Amino acid sequence: MSPGRLDWLAAPGRALAGELAVPGDKSVSHRAVMLGALAEGVSEIAGFLEGEDTRATAAILARLGVRIEAPGDGLRRIHGVGLHGLRGADGPLDCGNSGTGMRLLAGLLAGQAFDSTLVGDASLSRRPMGRVIGPLQRMGARIEAAGGELPPLRIHASNGLQAIDFKSPVASAQVKSAVLLAGLYARGETAVHEPHPTRDYTERMLAAFGWPVRFAPGEARLEGGHRLRATRVQVPADFSSAAFFLVAASVVPGSDLMLRRVGMNPRRTGLLAALRAMGADITEFPAGEQGGEPVADLRVRHARLHGIAVPEALVPDMIDEFPALFVAAALAEGETRVSGAAELRVKESDRLAAMAAALQALGGQVAETPDGAIIRGGRLGGGEVHSHGDHRIAMAMAVAAQRATGEVRITDCANVATSFPGFVALAASAGFGLQPAPALG
Repeated sequence: MSPGRLDWLAAPGRALAGELAVPGDKSVSHRAVMLGALAEGVSEIAGFLEGEDTRATAAILARLGVRIEAPGDGLRRIHGVGLHGLRGADGPLDCGNSGTGMRLLAGLLAGQAFDSTLVGDASLSRRPMGRVIGPLQRMGARIEAAGGELPPLRIHASNGLQAIDFKSPVASAQVKSAVLLAGLYARGETAVHEPHPTRDYTERMLAAFGWPVRFAPGEARLEGGHRLRATRVQVPADFSSAAFFLVAASVVPGSDLMLRRVGMNPRRTGLLAALRAMGADITEFPAGEQGGEPVADLRVRHARLHGIAVPEALVPDMIDEFPALFVAAALAEGETRVSGAAELRVKESDRLAAMAAALQALGGQVAETPDGAIIRGGRLGGGEVHSHGDHRIAMAMAVAAQRATGEVRITDCANVATSFPGFVALAASAGFGLQPAPALG
């Protein structure tokens, strides 16, 4: 075992109650700091996620010549350098564990007048980047990668990008965003068409910074040659972080929990529809907009869940929430079927395989399929489960342990800091039985 490894010990706690504010949205934080860097003037970001992923993106932009101040927790003041004001760095740019950071920065750097190299940790270095590299190369970018698609990405100085009309073969907000960010530097109109609508964070954020962009579900268009204007962004609470508490309060008897000002982007909240179809008791209280995103307070109370066939149309809108959904399914009555989710095999881990193995280790009945799983609900016991360094699997299994019949050791949890610093303390304050533990061996 590695000396720096962090494990968790989890066991049933008490009914979840009270009010929680989960950290700021990771996707919005990435985009806000990137566009703030390219804007003219000083942008203020409040609610910035203080996670390793988003800090890595901010650190890269600082190395590219952007002055970024952090006057307080969750606050960033970004002194934008304008669209053409970035400077080349004197070494590789480390994205850490962030696939979002690497893919979006590839688009942003594709049009620069200097060379860049994007690197990542061991996990990120195994994640395919070909789906981003392909359309960027069609625009004229010169990008080299290990085996044609694996990091590090060597992005050569641009000779000028040309807009494309791109029909994406996959429903991926990261692919769409990379193409749109490159489109800021391209001649002509860049258009992206998707097989299924994905999250429109980049489009909304571009509009907030004053760039003319037209978008509708499944399509986005913009022309190069405009300017970004500094603005103030209030980042909403991250729905993906709230997801673990939505499931936990649904499955732990007696729970009644309020989650405050959660981002409710309609391309992000597929889990909400799936849980309600399973019988969850979740009430929305709309609370306006933050950072161009609709937000709401969510009240969730314990309910008896039942299995469903998850509609494939919901899959793109809940791709990051499947570890939490698998736990809900494992504790529901009857059978839940998931299909159309092959994308889960190329996340921070193979989440289909990793979640199936973790639930099976506790006695859960899970059968993998090539693009999903069949989960039969029942009782979960204690034992040891492996997160494979995947933050969402670690948090999902902490939720599962709240209904286990014995103690659960969850291994390799340090990467939770990439997206949800303070998860253990916040979860424990709500009623989780959860504590950090030294790694064994």
